[in-house]
Amino acid sequence: MAKQVVTRTYTASIRNQSRVSDDLDALGFAASKLWNVGRWTCSRIWGEIGHIPNHTELTAYLKTHERYDDLHSQSSQRVLQELAEAFNGWYGKRRNGDMRANPPGYRKHGDEHPRSTVTFKAAGFKLDTQYNRVRLSQGANLKNYWSDFILCTFHTRPDVDLSTVETVQQVKAVWTGDEWELHFVCKVEIEASESPGEKTVGVDLGIKNFAALAYEDGHSELYPLNCLKQDDYYFSKRIARCDDSNSEQVTRLNHKKSARRTHYFHTLSKHIVERCVEEGVGTIVVGNLSDIRLDEETNEAKNWGRHGNLDLHSWAFDRFRKLLTYKSETEDITVEQESERDTSKSCSCCGRKRDGNRVERGLYVCDTCGTVANADVNGAENIRQKVSLSSPNLSVNRSNGWLAQPSTFLFDKETGAFAPEERVRS
Repeated sequence: MAKQVVTRTYTASIRNQSRVSDDLDALGFAASKLWNVGRWTCSRIWGEIGHIPNHTELTAYLKTHERYDDLHSQSSQRVLQELAEAFNGWYGKRRNGDMRANPPGYRKHGDEHPRSTVTFKAAGFKLDTQYNRVRLSQGANLKNYWSDFILCTFHTRPDVDLSTVETVQQVKAVWTGDEWELHFVCKVEIEASESPGEKTVGVDLGIKNFAALAYEDGHSELYPLNCLKQDDYYFSKRIARCDDSNSEQVTRLNHKKSARRTHYFHTLSKHIVERCVEEGVGTIVVGNLSDIRLDEETNEAKNWGRHGNLDLHSWAFDRFRKLLTYKSETEDITVEQESERDTSKSCSCCGRKRDGNRVERGLYVCDTCGTVANADVNGAENIRQKVSLSSPNLSVNRSNGWLAQPSTFLFDKETGAFAPEERVRS
């Protein structure tokens, strides 16, 4: 087996929570205050000269501000870096036609500041793996009232040993809504498969079926979104019954919904990688959806209708692609991105492009060669062919109907895993 170094984040509970929670609260509040100062500064500069300062400029502006010294200097830099990244993300969405996107807001509810995540880089923490302790540096202002550091004792999963990792790059103090926990961002050496395979698979991401897969040797798979849609409906109903939209109950429900979505994406990406290993796939080709909101002819934002726009903006395709990429690294599988332009209009058999070939939702019929296909699978096969052309035997496989009759995998809530549709209880 080959060795490979990858980045992993390990979550740990804080065992002396009652002793350090006040100190961590102070840092979390300080991070929110600094964010708000940075947000106001960005707004003022933007209003005066029409320019949004980047991370380096924002740090230079605020380095002498009293709120900057509430945290360790590297922690303050990270808060301002996150703010700059949030502005870049918002501007990118607006540029791609999402006019509903809003710039990052202030972290303040009434007169209270929420507890923001505090990141400690190499100079801001000292890790003792023998006794599972970590010292987190206080800011210069807080050192006048408390000690120079916060000493946290922590507990990780039984299969995680921080003493064996290559390096611990960062430690993050994260407020979960009920208590603080620690996230250790590490460089880890893993064993990777030397020869994963030479086959390719195309992945088309969508609204009805979150993922459609088309394999090189002639079979396909669908992963419907019904599980997440059920969660959206359930949590929307629960939140609507709450008296106050800013209540702790609403916060807990949103956290729970987010956690379930995260679990779904982790499980799906892991399942797809495992399927690729079984099929001898060495390259996963994912459609690039960065321009999905733009009309190809006018280069302006598309209007997908009220429900369509909501579905489109709730997509987490970039987040999923990142999960798929880092999980593929462990098996030495490459993930590539290719444009999705015309992949939904073109026939994957003869290449004929025509808008009318997609006769209804989920069905693609080519009026030139007579191919009948699941529309998402047809798109996935077109994406795959951008990297690898059809194999000589693919025409035979097509005649057996693999384009029109993909296997369907559903998320089984009882087992927390994906399984063929016939094995999952409705």
